[in-house]
Amino acid sequence: MKMLSAIFLILVSTLGYGQAVYTVDNFSKEYYGKIQINDTSEIFSKGWVAVYERKTKKQLIKVASDELALTLHDGKALANIKSLPYGEQSLIIYEDFNFDGKNDFAISDGQNSCYHGPSFKIYLASPKGFLLNNEFTRLAQEYCGMFNVDRKEKRITTMTKSGCCWHEFSEFIVQNNKPRAIRISTVQQEIPFSIYTEEIWNGKAMVKKSVKTIDMEQEGIEVILSFKVPANGRQVILYNINDRMLNYAAVKKDSSIEFSYPDESLDQTHDFTLDSTTNDLRLTFKHKNAIYRIYDRSDRVGISIEIEGKTYDWQGDLLSRKGSLDKLRKLKHENVY
Repeated sequence: MKMLSAIFLILVSTLGYGQAVYTVDNFSKEYYGKIQINDTSEIFSKGWVAVYERKTKKQLIKVASDELALTLHDGKALANIKSLPYGEQSLIIYEDFNFDGKNDFAISDGQNSCYHGPSFKIYLASPKGFLLNNEFTRLAQEYCGMFNVDRKEKRITTMTKSGCCWHEFSEFIVQNNKPRAIRISTVQQEIPFSIYTEEIWNGKAMVKKSVKTIDMEQEGIEVILSFKVPANGRQVILYNINDRMLNYAAVKKDSSIEFSYPDESLDQTHDFTLDSTTNDLRLTFKHKNAIYRIYDRSDRVGISIEIEGKTYDWQGDLLSRKGSLDKLRKLKHENVY
């Protein structure tokens, strides 16, 4: 019995614990694949992925990896499963990526895309065989998982993110056998703001535009005072975040932000001054060469803006007024004096 145990240990050390090779045979009449997983007991294992010509059994492509993650279906390894962006992605994907009518290969090289996600090397079909293409490979390395292919519209799309609050969606066409970005959209959350930025290719350059909106329904946001300005369609909002910092925003008719204060990237000081010496409360702040004075009286509400000696008075609609500057007497904010 001891001798049999010793022989078993020698075999395990020689063959490698849990090592397995799977044949992938569901994607082409001309080609088949093989996948070696060095340790099937691990979620991520060293191994390799290879493609062979069926007729000659010649190896056409082989990619080694330190981290392969293989999902089996009834004990079989399958190609062309592509549940984007976070679902299962086969280690072999056989599809036309450059819209030339010939299928190409995406071969997994591990977990090098965003958040330790699956990444691929792209091999395009050519008269000289399947050749590694760096431009297409970049799309399967620098984003979240494999890219998506819309054969009808001849578009490639990618997605990437950073944390919960920044997402980027890109759209590419293929020119001269290379992907070219024609639209890049980003969505960034900075409570209570959402910033949507879009870059669009106009044939010569990428044209960028950005829209900033505000969501006052988010948790921790309290409106101190708000009112509408009939003369220009703006809405003025004073609000705090988690009872700590006072903030100001001027919102346009289309719900986009025209101006907000403070802006951490621009302002040297973020202070508001509350004049509460009389019943006619007034809140003042400065930004660049402008002085803003918000007034809140029993018969009037509004904001005056003084720029280079000229004063512009935005009188608010009393019926639209919500809240009061009087709240600032009772609340303590880090940036109100």
